[in-house]
Amino acid sequence: MMGVATRVKNLILCNGLIPKVLSPIYKLYERQLLSEIRKGPIPKHVGVILDGNRRWARMLGKMPWEGHKRGYDRVKELLEWCHQLNIKVLTLYAFSIENFQRPKREVQELMQLVEKGLRELMQNPKIYERRVRVRVIGRLEMLPENVRKTALELERRTRNHSNHILNIALAYGGRYEILDAVRKVLRMVKEGVISIDQIDERIIEKNLYTAGLPKLDLIIRTSGEERLSGFLLWQSINSELYVCDVYWPNFRKIDFLRAIRSYQLSRRLVNHN
Repeated sequence: MMGVATRVKNLILCNGLIPKVLSPIYKLYERQLLSEIRKGPIPKHVGVILDGNRRWARMLGKMPWEGHKRGYDRVKELLEWCHQLNIKVLTLYAFSIENFQRPKREVQELMQLVEKGLRELMQNPKIYERRVRVRVIGRLEMLPENVRKTALELERRTRNHSNHILNIALAYGGRYEILDAVRKVLRMVKEGVISIDQIDERIIEKNLYTAGLPKLDLIIRTSGEERLSGFLLWQSINSELYVCDVYWPNFRKIDFLRAIRSYQLSRRLVNHN
């Protein structure tokens, strides 16, 4: 449960109540954090659970999809922050299978926003200049046809890019991912490609949605919830989890840099021990 201090913090951020006089201080702190972080190990693969959009909207008396729209704007900023640190792989938990149970209007608004975001990525010159491969992971057959077609076209256009990878988890669930991987492996056994005795962790990993990617180093979850909600269950076994107590639309660059710093401090402790 969110504490009083966290609620007050989000209320202040939601309403933009931080005085402008503090802006230079935040900028200075941001530069210091960035300078400090660049001296340490940068995670290769970061996953982000984009949580708190609806609560942000509720706090301001807005409809839920207004929170999702503001959250989408924050995602665009996050992509720039990751590029600045040369993070190779970013996986975003954008829409779970359970999210289909939300009110019909909200799901429709979300799907429209998703399609808009995918099309903007397709038309963004930075995706091509930076050689970013975009992958949509999850049960795509559950998505509306227009969203699915746009996702597949975006994947096609960027499939030869190899500098960075952006994974967007849509209609995603960690248990379903593992089930799908097991089914692929069982088909391989049935077709005589492998034997039952050859099934091991490596075989399962090769059939996950994230096959071939670097291990997941860091998971960032916003809104203060200390759970994974089915996000990359197999891949997260040795990942660092950083919980940030702000709603996703309130997530700032200093929050992101603090998460990276937390990861670095954890790595130092592990290496020291």
